[in-house]
Amino acid sequence: MRVRDIVDLLNPDDVLVVNHTRVVPARLEVVRDTGGRIEVLLLERRGHDEWDALIRQGGKLREGEVLSAPDRTPLVRVHSRSTAGDTFIVQLLDSDAPDRYGSMPLPPYITSPLTDTERYQTVYSHDAKSAAAPTAGLHFTTELLDRIRAKGVTVCEVELVVGLDTFKPIQTDDPLDHVIHSESYAVPDTTLEACREAHRRGGRVVAVGTTATRALESVGTTGISSGRTTLFITPGYEWKIVDAMLTNFHMPKTTLILMVAAFVGPRWRRLYNTAIAERYRFLSFGDAMLLDRQA
Repeated sequence: MRVRDIVDLLNPDDVLVVNHTRVVPARLEVVRDTGGRIEVLLLERRGHDEWDALIRQGGKLREGEVLSAPDRTPLVRVHSRSTAGDTFIVQLLDSDAPDRYGSMPLPPYITSPLTDTERYQTVYSHDAKSAAAPTAGLHFTTELLDRIRAKGVTVCEVELVVGLDTFKPIQTDDPLDHVIHSESYAVPDTTLEACREAHRRGGRVVAVGTTATRALESVGTTGISSGRTTLFITPGYEWKIVDAMLTNFHMPKTTLILMVAAFVGPRWRRLYNTAIAERYRFLSFGDAMLLDRQA
């Protein structure tokens, strides 16, 4: 089957929920006063022109240091390390720096530049805020979404700003000791009501991607429809809203594979064994699977 066949797997009483966040051209190649070149990856806006950022080779950066574009235009002032210690708080000295100097923050395993940067945006994306794409949504075209709606399926949006937690590996011996980073999310009342109505009719809430899933379950767990979530979904989690999930194949030692294991139970190993045997593609621009939640 192909993702386009998802139309045949959905029912008129179902709700399909997508994460509408758009990717910022957040990778900035900058130069220090010493001439050394480093990379700043903007993760999430904290305030006016202030961002949480990853800085490669930034261990010896000085607080207040200014980093410039290759043409020596001042772009970034380093404020301090974040509380967690693995990111920096930085200030953009040019509000348009991402658009003028930035590039798409493609994962490091994608080594060829995109000639069309829209390939790393979902067709329904708006509000550029994220440091990575909600990649399960990259499988959809406007034509496919039209076919889904024509079947009677309601398509709703949520927002989860994709940040560090989406791609930071688990490094603790016990995965449950992993400290998950918070991410900003918002779930409109209309989306929540559509999910409730689907359940009342016997339909399913089908989340496109782990980010849409995390946003919905954050509301289901806390009752708060927007804010920051630290929800860490691991096996044993009691699901509140999501009944089915379309997701790509993830790497070991990630919070995402723990979420999949929590969603489908022990059969996740069988699914991944099949994917490996059939040489499915993992990660961004890879293959996808539609999962029904274990009873």
